Amino acid sequence: MVQVKEAILGSGEGYDYKALCMPTLPYCGSRSKPAPPTTFYPLDEPLPLLLSLLMGLQHAFAMVGGLITPPYVVFRFTIDFMNVELQQYAISAALITSGLCTLVNLAHWEIPLSKKLFGKRLYIGSGLLSVMGTSFTFLPIFEIAIGQMMDNEIDGVVAYGKMLGTSMVCALLELCFSIVPGRIINRMFPPVVCAVTVTLIGVALTGTGMKYWGGGVVCGDMVWKEHEQVVDLVGFDPEVYPVSAIPSAICENGKVKLPYGSAEYVGLGFSVLSFLVLIELFGSTFMKNCNVILALLFGYMIAGVSSYNDLPYVDSAKIKAAPVVDFLWTEWFGIGFYGPAVIPLLIAYTVTTVETIGDVTATHEVSELDVKSKQYTRRIQGSLSADALCSMIASLCTSMPNTTFSQNNGVIALTKCASRRAGYATAFWLILMGVFSKVAGIITSIPDCVLGGMTIFLFSNVLISGISLFGNLDLKSRRIRFISAMSLAVGVGVTVWPFAFQDMRGSSYTAAFWECADCNPTLQGFRNGVSIFLSTGYCVGSVIAILLNGILPDDPPVEEKRKEKGEIHWSMIGDEKNAYDASLHSTSVRASTLTGQDNDSEEKAVGGEGVIHEEDEEHSLELKEVAA
Repeated sequence: MVQVKEAILGSGEGYDYKALCMPTLPYCGSRSKPAPPTTFYPLDEPLPLLLSLLMGLQHAFAMVGGLITPPYVVFRFTIDFMNVELQQYAISAALITSGLCTLVNLAHWEIPLSKKLFGKRLYIGSGLLSVMGTSFTFLPIFEIAIGQMMDNEIDGVVAYGKMLGTSMVCALLELCFSIVPGRIINRMFPPVVCAVTVTLIGVALTGTGMKYWGGGVVCGDMVWKEHEQVVDLVGFDPEVYPVSAIPSAICENGKVKLPYGSAEYVGLGFSVLSFLVLIELFGSTFMKNCNVILALLFGYMIAGVSSYNDLPYVDSAKIKAAPVVDFLWTEWFGIGFYGPAVIPLLIAYTVTTVETIGDVTATHEVSELDVKSKQYTRRIQGSLSADALCSMIASLCTSMPNTTFSQNNGVIALTKCASRRAGYATAFWLILMGVFSKVAGIITSIPDCVLGGMTIFLFSNVLISGISLFGNLDLKSRRIRFISAMSLAVGVGVTVWPFAFQDMRGSSYTAAFWECADCNPTLQGFRNGVSIFLSTGYCVGSVIAILLNGILPDDPPVEEKRKEKGEIHWSMIGDEKNAYDASLHSTSVRASTLTGQDNDSEEKAVGGEGVIHEEDEEHSLELKEVAA
């Protein structure tokens, strides 16, 4: 019975639930009495079942919005707008696949015979609390390529199957990256490159969180359609005005349809942020460790009891429409190949390679692990292998390519839990949500604006991780500052405004950088890959940092300026002043001992004292001259 209790609740100081649940009173009591320390759960901490499930649920909630958006957008806005059942299946398949891939990445398996074949041990999986999910990087490629095939009268479902097969083949590139020797990886990705990459990932994710907060990612990208100079052109002949009416800038949260950035949406998201502040002020240690899920549930509750013109923000129809149970392969799309998509997919896998290395670095940082150890290099190699393998598994599971999720590093930083067991619980929740589609229906019924209030805070913690990595660098070095400034200038620039190189959503091949509307499909695919590369801040910024790190020489040694002859040594002046004070004190003592002696002796003493004072005055004048 005791063992069962320990397995569920745990034992020891870190699991004193009375202390963990005691609320904080920040403005009461003695200032001398410090607040109880927050417990940090390291990587190999045998977390009990209850805590594992709670921590894992927070990770699942943190990633579910970004995880289901790519398949939902592809199936709704590209393949079949009206087929709700197909969209629900795509969401369930993405959840189950992400759970399975998370299990792969949590492990750290040695590949059999790798020592004999490659001369070193190779691994699959990072062995960290690093979760996997559907990658946003591949979303525009899938949209454009499937759209091209549908224009050529290929059914959208068949076109999706062709993209799955092409993705499997292109994933071999990342597998090749994973077997690159560790010393080369360390040279390509020194601390300055990792700091740049993690920071730019944090900037990009924070922007995505802002889109959610304003009403949703897709409608946020469509805001340009609301401009008064183009609003009347939307929906016109695409040969004259290459603008589509769907999707639009009207965000749908539940049954409420409002423009992006409406005060109602911003207010619901702000309720989550406000509750996070209250938990930080008054919450117990346990509440602070679970602040993500508590704040999200609070925002969900506010949205549930609120309405706009009698229309609910939480749509129960999504819960009713979801089947009770679903699983992989209840829908099948086939496996094919589409040549024009090869080049952009290869570029996308290069992007996810850089992203994965940055994610693993950030996970090491928030998990309080050493990024200079050999284990760090092995974990990067294992994570790249898992990325490639899981993208292949995802295609077989009818889902889009998977990669590591950056936002979960924010959960680790906030909850102070890096235990691998929380990762296993995350995989459990993801698979459970996918299999029991009613659970997925509940999750998908959370308004995007509420998710945004949570995700913008989580994603900013990834940015903080990048900034902390810069704290470990010698920023006084001209070389380091130049690499950082140049790469961040371009990376942050295209993240804030990617449309210098990228088409606005719903307006393909219109970016002035390279329009290419009349190009052949192969050249269009190459053009789309280049556009993705140049408009993805953490990719182009990281590549610039890698190139500059390779070509810029080390800083010349800084020689200390030699002291010229006759230079004043102020420390010596201080020493002489101390010696003068000591001599003056001893003189006073000697003079007092001579008091009461005969006049001759007194005259001698006074004369002696006068001589001493004259010497002291001369010494003082010398000091003043030197100081002058």
